[in-house]
Amino acid sequence: MSTLAAARADNFYYPPHYDPKKGSLNKFQGSHGALGDRARKLASDGILIIRFEMPFNVWCGGCGHLIGKGVRFNAEKKQVGQYHSTRIWSFRMRTPCCQHSIEIHTDPKNAEYVIVSGARRKVESFDAEKAGTVELESAEERDKRAADPFAKLEHGGEDKQRALATFTQIAALQEESGAKHRDDYAMNKQLRRQMRGVRKEEQSRDARRRELGLPEHVRLLPDAPGDALRASAQSYGGDFGGSWKHSRRAIGQQSIFSQGAVAAAARGSGSGSAGQKKRPAGSSSTAAGAAAGRSSAAQKQRRLAPSVKLRLSEPKKG
Repeated sequence: MSTLAAARADNFYYPPHYDPKKGSLNKFQGSHGALGDRARKLASDGILIIRFEMPFNVWCGGCGHLIGKGVRFNAEKKQVGQYHSTRIWSFRMRTPCCQHSIEIHTDPKNAEYVIVSGARRKVESFDAEKAGTVELESAEERDKRAADPFAKLEHGGEDKQRALATFTQIAALQEESGAKHRDDYAMNKQLRRQMRGVRKEEQSRDARRRELGLPEHVRLLPDAPGDALRASAQSYGGDFGGSWKHSRRAIGQQSIFSQGAVAAAARGSGSGSAGQKKRPAGSSSTAAGAAAGRSSAAQKQRRLAPSVKLRLSEPKKG
């Protein structure tokens, strides 16, 4: 070894106070070798900490949470029995949802795992014919058929009839698969052309989105044949192009003076001429002020006319 650190890493370093009478180097240093801290209970309780993967979907017994197949745990592995020459292992772990303890044992007889406590296996059943799969036989049926020659012969005949019934479908599938993989270059060329068209269409829709000023998270869908027809059939309150021309023509034909203002001005001019005959010339400024006051009163009357009409239309209370 070139360095002391490398010698220690490979367990080739023996300290000066090492005594061979105390056993191996790992025992002398109080370590567990390559297993490390996972084997801290191995000597006392026979427990080794491993990574255990859930073999099937289970329901947690503590909170009812579903634990999916393939979820991994730090489990305590321990031998609890033996089936002939095969050991039966126990795996104890805690769930991450509620820290509930689950214990699972191996079943060498049926080549299966058995939940002992802490969880409940999720029952998942299906019909083989509806799923389009082949249903496997149980061990008892296989042993019975192997022991009975007539059952074996009958089962073989059923297999031949089933194979003849599905031969046409299998041949069609093989022919289709062979046609697809006969010319790899042509299939690849066709696929690339198709993907190129899809990519160009997406780029054009993206450019259209930028022209409309829409944000990036908005995606425009491809144009459908009926979109233009449905858009043209929509109505938003009549012909706007003709309505605004008609309104402008009507406004141009009206007088810039309202009827109330014309009547008030006529009354003011009449009263002003009569006042000039009766009063001396020095009172002309007073008459002009009175005329201005009457015109302002007429304007106020026009503003209050709608409310006055509403008020007059109400019945009088006795």
